[in-house]
Amino acid sequence: MLKPNVSSMVGSLYKQDDPRRDSGFSIFVFGINVGSFLAPILVGWTQQSFGFHAGFSLAAVGMLFGLIQFHFGQKDLSDNSLYAPDPLQHEEVRPLIFKVGYAVIALALVIVLMNLMGWNSINDYINLLTVVAIVLPITYFVIMSTSPKVTTLERSRVFAYIPLFLAAVLFWAIEEQGSIVLATFAADRVNYADLPSWLSWFKPAMFQSMNPLFIMLYTPFFAWLWTAWGKRQPSAPMKFSVGLMFAGASFLLMAVPGAIWGTGMKVSPLWLVGSWALVIIGEMLISPVGLSVTTKLAPHAFMSQMMSMWFLSSAAGSALNAQLVRLYNPANEVGYFFLFGAASVALGIVLIFLVPKLINSWPASGRHCSKKA
Repeated sequence: MLKPNVSSMVGSLYKQDDPRRDSGFSIFVFGINVGSFLAPILVGWTQQSFGFHAGFSLAAVGMLFGLIQFHFGQKDLSDNSLYAPDPLQHEEVRPLIFKVGYAVIALALVIVLMNLMGWNSINDYINLLTVVAIVLPITYFVIMSTSPKVTTLERSRVFAYIPLFLAAVLFWAIEEQGSIVLATFAADRVNYADLPSWLSWFKPAMFQSMNPLFIMLYTPFFAWLWTAWGKRQPSAPMKFSVGLMFAGASFLLMAVPGAIWGTGMKVSPLWLVGSWALVIIGEMLISPVGLSVTTKLAPHAFMSQMMSMWFLSSAAGSALNAQLVRLYNPANEVGYFFLFGAASVALGIVLIFLVPKLINSWPASGRHCSKKA
């Protein structure tokens, strides 16, 4: 409930034609990643020094300070952000409870059926989650596009949002491999003897800090860039296209060391650093921009629900990732990185050709540099 609603509140700070919107969401994503960077360090140290209870307590104290800050800072929010755009009516509560109940019962029956048929391994449950993560957004797109609360113009914007959603799914399917495929590469294929002596303490797991670290490094630049360009900045679909190509380039880069030296030789850690540097440029072009464009294209009656859809793109990408990573092993490393990297670049190019059609469905006041972008 927190992430989609607070993201909608950020969007409500800006008018449709405000060129600072993408910059605002870049700063918002920066804040999220400050927490992502500091949490493993602070909570991990607290847990090791004082136990698990202290570690959980530190996280709870952080949330408490967040609530206190929100209480005193909400006076600076827009009036629109303080009220639900389509509040739940009293007569809608009972049907909603029944729908949730039916969904829980259906899921429980599926799990019971899987156990009766012997499908109770970890891989079976991963497959179930993959199906759920893909079916959920499809179902919700159908609900929104057929709802009587959605106008014809809003419906056209929902349809324009679908290619961006699919692009985000592919991006997250690549980006999320940092915690699996690249983590495996870091453990098995990196020569840590190449590191200078003052980095001798660096461990493979610490590569996971590359993601929030690069986001914090890039955010000030991108926030400045979108503000400086103003209405001359590229359209959201164009940013998505370039973001997909950067994600693909990060995988194409990882195919190089294996292609040159073979997959049996350990390589410099700089290959991984370079891969993360590229994919996070893609994330800066997709993640905050996706949050921003979701608030632009969301039907008024489904503002928070549409934001939930954006977060479902990450879930669907992770579900796709769970299936793709099974194909990875050191023997096919070069082909794996090249195939998925090239596919991402190719789809980014395809999306470029869809840009003019997509921006025709944009809110007229929020197209920025529209068709030339």
